[in-house]
Amino acid sequence: MNIAVLGIGFMGFPMARRLCEAGHDVHVWNRSRDKAERVASFGATVHDTPASAVAGADFVVSMLESGAVVEDVLFAQGTAKAMRRGTLVIDMASIKPREARDHAARLADFGVDHVDAPVSGGTAGAEQGKLVIMAGGKPADFERALPVLNVFGRATHVGPHGSGQLAKLANQMIVGITIGAVAEALLMCQKGGADMGKVKEAITGGFADSRILQVHGQRMVERDFEARARMTVQLKDMRNALATAREIGFEAPITALFEQLYADGVEHGLSDLDHAGLFVELASRNGME
Repeated sequence: MNIAVLGIGFMGFPMARRLCEAGHDVHVWNRSRDKAERVASFGATVHDTPASAVAGADFVVSMLESGAVVEDVLFAQGTAKAMRRGTLVIDMASIKPREARDHAARLADFGVDHVDAPVSGGTAGAEQGKLVIMAGGKPADFERALPVLNVFGRATHVGPHGSGQLAKLANQMIVGITIGAVAEALLMCQKGGADMGKVKEAITGGFADSRILQVHGQRMVERDFEARARMTVQLKDMRNALATAREIGFEAPITALFEQLYADGVEHGLSDLDHAGLFVELASRNGME
C-alpha cells in the first residue's frame, strides 16, 4: 500500500519504520526534514511538503503535536486538497474530540475519509508494534484502516468520529491521576522511613498493582525521568479532558486537581521530564530530594 506518514517524532519514527519493514511504499514528511531523513535508510521517500507526501497515498497517517497543528497541516498547507478522493486519513495524534469531528467533516468535502485513532503505549509500544489504538469513525472506514493499524498494535473501534479521542482522554486521565497516586504513596513511605523500592515490591500483585506502579513506579525508585512522554504532553491531555468535560457538561474534579499539579510542575521547570516526573514536584513540596 502507498502510505504517507506526517510527523516523524518520538512516535512517528518507529511507526513509519514498521510500515517500511512491512513492505509498504512509505512517504514521509516532518516540519524538520532531518527527522524525516532518519526513515530514508529503511526505504521511505522523504518529502519537503505534506502535500507532496500525500499526493499518491491510499492512507495518510498523521502523528502530529496537537489539534491546531493537525488543522494547519491538513488545511492551511493544502494537504487535504492534494489527496485523491477516497484516501483514508488515520489521525493518530491526541487531540480534542470536537477537533476530530471538525476535521472529519471538512475532509469529507474533499471526498476524503477519516478515522481518529489515538494510541497508548509510548515509544516502546510503537517500536514493538504493541500500541493500544482507540478508533472513532464509520465502521467501514475502521475496517479499511485495520491493515495499517495492525502494523502498530491492537485496534478497537469505540464509536463515531471523535470517540477515539474520548477514549484516549479517558486513558490519559487514568494514567495522569494514577502516576500522582503512586508518586504520593511512595514518597509518603520514604518520608516515614520505609524503603520505597521494597514498598513497591511488596504491593505489586495486590489490589494496588497496575502498569503505572510497575513501570512509572520503577522510574520513581530509580529516579529515571528521561522523557518517554513529557510532563507537557500529560498536561495538554489533562487540559483537553477538562475542555471536553466542560463542553458536554460533565464535572471532573479529580482531573482538575491533577491538571493543576502537572501545571505547577511545568511552571517549576520540569517540562522536559517524563510524566512520572510529577514525583519530583511532589517531593519538592515535601522538602525531599
